[in-house]
Amino acid sequence: MTTRVLCIRHGETAWNASGRWQGHAPVPLSDRGKAQAAALARYLAANGAHLDAIYSSDLRRAMQTARPIGTALGVAIRPDARLREVDLGEWQGLTRAEAEAWDAERYAAFQADWYNVPPPRGESRGELKARIRAAFDDLAARHAGQTIAIVSHGGTLGMLIESLFGHIERPTLTNTSITTAEQDTPSQPWRLVNVAWAPHIEGAALGETW
Repeated sequence: MTTRVLCIRHGETAWNASGRWQGHAPVPLSDRGKAQAAALARYLAANGAHLDAIYSSDLRRAMQTARPIGTALGVAIRPDARLREVDLGEWQGLTRAEAEAWDAERYAAFQADWYNVPPPRGESRGELKARIRAAFDDLAARHAGQTIAIVSHGGTLGMLIESLFGHIERPTLTNTSITTAEQDTPSQPWRLVNVAWAPHIEGAALGETW
C-alpha cells in the first residue's frame, strides 16, 4: 500500500517579503501568509483530501499554517521540533547583505561550502539535511500505507528533497506550496509526484510534476 507525504512550506511572513533570515525566530505569518494558509486549507477540503496525520515544525509560522488545514480536515496537529528551519545562529534576523557586511570572512567560507560550514553558533546545511531526513524516515515508517502532511520551511524542505532525490533543478518552493513524495512499499525508493505545487494561489506557478 502506498505511503504518501505532502510536504508543505509555511505561509509568507514579513521577513520572507524583506529577505530577512528567520531561522528559529518565532516570526508570525503576515496577513498575506494567513490568507495563503486559509486558501490551502479550503483547497484541500474542497478536493476531498484525506490526511491520517499532520506534523508541523513547532515554530510559530509553521503552526499557523498547519492549524487551518487541521481544522478543515478534522486532523490534530502534532508539533515536531525536528521539522524546524535551519538554525542560523548569530545571523538570525539578518539579510544576506547584512551578514556579509558584519561577518565577511565567515560569510565567504559559508558561501564556499555551505554544506559543511555553519553560521556562527548555527547549523550547517549538511546537519540540517541529516536532521530532516531522519525525521522524515521516522514519520513515514510510523504511517506506512497512509497519507500524512509535514508542514515545514523552505530551507528544510529543500534539503529533504535533495536527500530523497538528489540535486534537481526545481522551482522555488512558494509559500504554502505542496511537494508530494510517494513510496509503494517500505523497501522501494521514494517517487517525486510534484514539487512546489500551489493551485490554491491565484497566479502562482503550478510547479512541476514527475
